[in-house]
Amino acid sequence: MSRLFISAAHKSSGKTTVSIGLCAALKQRGLKVQSFKKGPDYIDPYWLSQATARNCYNLDFYTMERDEILSLMQSKSRDADITLIEGNKGLYDGLDLDGSNSNAALATLTQTPVILVLSARGMTRGIAPLILGYQAFDKDVSIKGVILNQLGGSRHESKLRSVIEHYTDVEVVGAIHTDKRFNIDERHLGLVPGHEDPFCEQKISLLADVVNDQVNLDAVMSIANTAPDLKVAPLLPEVKSNTTTKDIKLGLVRCSAFGFYYPDDLQALQDAGAEIIEIDPCHQGQLPEIDALFIGGGFPETHMNELEANKQLRSAIKTAIDNGLPTYAECGGLMYLARSIQWNDESRDMVGCIDTDIIMEKRPQGRGYVQLQETENSLWPRPASWEEGNIINAHEFHYSRFNNVGNNVQFAFDVKRGMGINGESDGYVYKNLLANYTHQRNTWKNPWAQRFIEFARSHKNLNQ
Repeated sequence: MSRLFISAAHKSSGKTTVSIGLCAALKQRGLKVQSFKKGPDYIDPYWLSQATARNCYNLDFYTMERDEILSLMQSKSRDADITLIEGNKGLYDGLDLDGSNSNAALATLTQTPVILVLSARGMTRGIAPLILGYQAFDKDVSIKGVILNQLGGSRHESKLRSVIEHYTDVEVVGAIHTDKRFNIDERHLGLVPGHEDPFCEQKISLLADVVNDQVNLDAVMSIANTAPDLKVAPLLPEVKSNTTTKDIKLGLVRCSAFGFYYPDDLQALQDAGAEIIEIDPCHQGQLPEIDALFIGGGFPETHMNELEANKQLRSAIKTAIDNGLPTYAECGGLMYLARSIQWNDESRDMVGCIDTDIIMEKRPQGRGYVQLQETENSLWPRPASWEEGNIINAHEFHYSRFNNVGNNVQFAFDVKRGMGINGESDGYVYKNLLANYTHQRNTWKNPWAQRFIEFARSHKNLNQ
């Protein structure tokens, strides 16, 4: 399995745009490229998926077992010609002091050679000790090449190449000059999602052209080919549903306002017996006949005019949830189910199942990894393997908050780490609705998709 790990010395080095361009350029060569993203992220993987025409998958130490990471990577790369893993933050940055959660740890676990994307803005001779330090810090990490980014011109490039060649043994496989056309617009959660950018395809094509012109793809492929064979990881456990057919019609709210879904989570829902029926809350007036509803995260605040205008669907969703429709909502989905969203001194009505008004703030209200412990109010059936006090590892990233939380609200989770809804609780429960600020990931330890579909199936059987 030819593979590469694209990392950087620090954030904002241009690692993501380089990764997108590499994926697209390699695909233009006729190669099947499988991409992965380290850590929790919805937006970068969308761009990588568009560049490769294949789903991008997340590899995350916090929510996944190490064997699970290897198993997922091997299963999704089986028919690929090359695998590209994009890191997050800097190569040695991570959650823990010992680096066990770092990009370097993932590169070591997967035995993947690293290409560092280095922002060269304002640098000359100082780039050599930077590279040497990164090589010396952890001998188990195989740094095989660098791509110089944000260069000031040909003279700047020539100086840096000479310095690196003189002081290090690392190959310069690319040198990308500063060009504002390469920028992808950013929003409060990072890059603007590709499905919201009308020029997504053109930007990816431009990045591919840049990489073809300014990166030595043959050298990149040579580095990828040095990756050793991985030991065979345990297979992903099969999901056992009570039926061999898709017996649960699952409404999936998806449009430019709601796009934060992990592809393996959606597959897990289908494996558990869900037939996914997509619903567009900005344009679709009727709620189809469904047995359950899933509303993921996104940016409802940037689409609140369209969401409010579709009063017919808002009313239909409220009626269905009031009548007991099994529903799961995360972050943006939670916001949509509240009474209203207030942003930039404007307020728009939403569905109204959650008894609060959502306030958008200028600073994050919850950001990073989360630990949840279920309460007696949890709706879904518990896995037999769970022990009392089982902890769910997940993540959150939201700029919004509840304006008020009623005294009689039931919560499905105690928050052991993170913010959730009020710093102590998450998982707003109403009838058969569970709504979190937390984003869950369907993993070996947390098979939430199967639990949700089993809950929907029990409700359906009870009412037949």
